[in-house]
Amino acid sequence: MPIALLALTISAFAIGTTEFVIVGLLPTVAADLQVSLPSAGLLVSLYALGVAIGAPVLTALTGKLPRKTLLLALMALFTLGNLLAWQAPGYNSLVAARILTGLAHGVFFSIGSTIATGLVPKEKAASAIAIMFTGLTVALVTGVPLGTFIGQHFGWRETFLAVSALGAIAFATSLLFIPRSIKHTPPASLAQQFKVLAQPRLLLVYATTAVGYGGSFIPFTFLAPILQQSGFGASAIGWVMLVYGVSVAAGNIWGGKLADRKGPIAALKIIFALLAAVLLVFNFTAPHPYLAVATVLLWGAVAFGNVPGLQVYVVRQAERHTPQAVDVASGLNIAAFNLGIAFAAWAGGLVVTHLGVMHTPWIGALVVLGALALTYWSGRLDDREGVPARAATPGTAPAH
Repeated sequence: MPIALLALTISAFAIGTTEFVIVGLLPTVAADLQVSLPSAGLLVSLYALGVAIGAPVLTALTGKLPRKTLLLALMALFTLGNLLAWQAPGYNSLVAARILTGLAHGVFFSIGSTIATGLVPKEKAASAIAIMFTGLTVALVTGVPLGTFIGQHFGWRETFLAVSALGAIAFATSLLFIPRSIKHTPPASLAQQFKVLAQPRLLLVYATTAVGYGGSFIPFTFLAPILQQSGFGASAIGWVMLVYGVSVAAGNIWGGKLADRKGPIAALKIIFALLAAVLLVFNFTAPHPYLAVATVLLWGAVAFGNVPGLQVYVVRQAERHTPQAVDVASGLNIAAFNLGIAFAAWAGGLVVTHLGVMHTPWIGALVVLGALALTYWSGRLDDREGVPARAATPGTAPAH
């Protein structure tokens, strides 16, 4: 594998870290900037909204730019956004910095797979994409807990300074190792993307993705204040985030194998049911430290275990309904994932304001049950149309 893949992996690691590290820092940021927890939660919501907009819209608008030029511009924008967050004088400027960083995130993951496959022979394309996306997994396992630790002990601003240093390293390695002569097919236009959004079956999958992740992220956005209210010290939260990240990595692999064995719909039914159950149980275990950590471990295993099934299923639906735009359909599912996160952080803020932070898990469980209902609906439609439960599909990268 070429060393240029390392540059993409470092970029993915930096981006994955900055997206989720804010979750462990919400109480610290809220206290320092003298804003409410729901307002601090918008730092998650608006970032995800920036990703959702950046992925389809900016990717289409920058389609004619050379890939290396665009990649360098994105990593420069990412680094600048984190530097602005580091020096943000107040809440509004921090929000602007997060949106700016989210826009870079959205375009990066839209073009990253294309660049990765352009670096290797066709028979190694899937392996190249997998290597790049290990950066996300490693970010959840190490980057997020480490960033939370830095923020708890040295201040949340220093976390963003550390992430901007990662962005600078990613920029330098991309400048040195990414070749200029990467051929690429221009991404789908906005008109082509709207055609995909006109397909009811694809819209149903996007709704399932958004609702399923929204339910999980209603409590996850406020995991740090939940743990604090349950008696966890600031230093312990980073360790809990580490437990969650390790579990996510294992759960993603388990979810992929389950979808291969049973088919995506059957796998999604199991995973969404387990996710709703875990969130409901968390309401009762959160006040008890050991039980809370055990529940978070289970939560991580199912929270992202549905990624492979959702991505495979959206590709299958796109091959049937929009065969000329399979990549567009898959990319829009990533946008749906981030719209779900954006909605969750906003809705979770309302729950915290009107009911209290400890009510977010059971409300999240109810929302996940909505995703389970949508999954059953998709399965019924497949049965009616004679679609087999399992079918050969091309490999897909993790949604993000």
